[in-house]
Amino acid sequence: MTDVIILHGAWHQPAHYDDLANELRSRGLQLAVPDLYELSLDDSTALVEDIVAGADQPPLVLGHSFGGVTAATVRGTAGIVFLTAWLLDAGESPARLLAEVEQHDGAPPTGLALAPDATGRLAVDPDDARANLYGDVDDKAAARAVELLRPEPASVFAATPTRVSWRDVPSLYIAGSEDRAIPASLSARFAARCDSSQTWECSHSPFLSQTSAVADVVHEQLRSVRRQPPLA
Repeated sequence: MTDVIILHGAWHQPAHYDDLANELRSRGLQLAVPDLYELSLDDSTALVEDIVAGADQPPLVLGHSFGGVTAATVRGTAGIVFLTAWLLDAGESPARLLAEVEQHDGAPPTGLALAPDATGRLAVDPDDARANLYGDVDDKAAARAVELLRPEPASVFAATPTRVSWRDVPSLYIAGSEDRAIPASLSARFAARCDSSQTWECSHSPFLSQTSAVADVVHEQLRSVRRQPPLA
């Protein structure tokens, strides 16, 4: 049985979410934290839908950052929590939305400092990651998180869903007031797409800085959606 599926963000991996996963398991929940590294959006969606199909009841999906792109496409879930996440509609891509922000603001949006590595993948500068991904995370946890980061192919910015499922299930968006990885205008747009939203005083990674609070929300959201009949 799987109650909750955690979908990691780009540059991240399942181990980044160990603290949150352990907190949720301590509350009696069964989890899946699949590794989506270098999978296409279609392949990521298929992998998660296989997990959903094997669950006794529809699970709740938590998508962090780019994990929200996959979360928004998976069918058969009980609901979705978008945690400082990208929430795309069909035909949208991160690159397209960032270009829209640049056109509106007249300057490129601030974000992560990325540089190609020897394989051509984009790596995050460690100092930049500390400041812009883990700004409110304690030093020990932030150092481990930085060490766990993996370079990503540039194609991550081109991920474009051809269909989405987020309109079909209850959804909650959690934005971070100190999030430096997603432009505030996009976070506001994503939040408006959900049934409900919250803004926390946090950086891009509240699963590390406010682990228990994230677990509280996930647990309550799961109880809530499982009390509700499926949407028609």
